[in-house]
Amino acid sequence: MAIKLTVALVQNNASGEHGANIDTVLKLMREGAGRGAELIGLPEYVSGFGADAAGDLDLPVFAEAEHPALAAFVSEARRLGVYVHVGSLAIRRPDGSVVNRGFMLDHAGVIVARYDKIHLYDVDLGPGKVYRESKVITPGDVAVVARTPWGGLGMSICYDLRFAALYRTMAHAGAGILAVPAAFIKTTGQAHWHVLNRARAIETGSFVIAPCQFGSFPGGGQAYGHSLIVDPWGKVLADGADGQGIVSATLDLTEVERARGRIPALQHDRAFRLAGQVLRAAE
Repeated sequence: MAIKLTVALVQNNASGEHGANIDTVLKLMREGAGRGAELIGLPEYVSGFGADAAGDLDLPVFAEAEHPALAAFVSEARRLGVYVHVGSLAIRRPDGSVVNRGFMLDHAGVIVARYDKIHLYDVDLGPGKVYRESKVITPGDVAVVARTPWGGLGMSICYDLRFAALYRTMAHAGAGILAVPAAFIKTTGQAHWHVLNRARAIETGSFVIAPCQFGSFPGGGQAYGHSLIVDPWGKVLADGADGQGIVSATLDLTEVERARGRIPALQHDRAFRLAGQVLRAAE
């Protein structure tokens, strides 16, 4: 397993026209590769993101085999010779349902893992800030750890970040890097984004890579930006602040073993009882 990894995260605003969004992301991917990135991370709903006045998502939806953004990212991963974590795209399944699906592409552009978002963003943040992802998206029910030259990479998407058990489960399954692509809303991002990403890193002794969209989108909302790279001790290595661009850092994967050796909390998980029930520790 390689012990050094240079990561670049794309921070874009996907509120515009779908094809133009794809072109912007491809340009930023090339910039990341030019900085020496071996793994490039893209945000949630990276090629198109918006909502209507009722807070229902308005997304470009395609079957996987027909998705122009996925085809473009596959081709670019192959051309650049880098791994690409496609944060997510809205994918129509054969039964007609739609999932929020992330993809791991290898350096040859082969899809080596897929993940369908488990926890859907159904929240009420006050007048004009009601969101119901479940009106459009069907939830997944399978946690995924992608295998890479740098070890296991746990795949998640945005609102999943609030469910710590998912990340602990992936760490137990061999993930030393946790991916949290997002279009995190600014209202909650200002309060919770940094804290939650650092907490997931600290709890599991893992690197966290969290590319996030920024800026206004149709429906009146705003995405927070501040794409983050966090080390296993909870230190923020890179922060994308606001605006379009790339954030990058070189990860020393030996830091995962070092952090988990200093505080071996994953080894100390125990089953416990509550009101006569036995709750299983993360596996």
